[in-house]
Amino acid sequence: MASKTVKVGSSVGLHARPATIIADAAAEYDDEIILTLVGDEDEDETDAASSLMIMSMGAEQGDEVVVTSDNAEAVEAIAALIEKDLDAE
Repeated sequence: MASKTVKVGSSVGLHARPATIIADAAAEYDDEIILTLVGDEDEDETDAASSLMIMSMGAEQGDEVVVTSDNAEAVEAIAALIEKDLDAE
């Protein structure tokens, strides 16, 4: 299992636009990709292919998110998106 911890780069966190971009990218992979918000009391696992679940995490700019999957390539791709300011594009 591969994992990577990254900081949220989008200026207003993982709201609708960034969540949709991340979910669409995650849906391209056959492997399950899980996101976990560091410091979340429940440490709930979030399906990266669900924009609604990503938004419900409540991740804000600078928060740390762990990306985990059996597919290391998927981890790197999704982690890179989380780190970008997806609102600036």
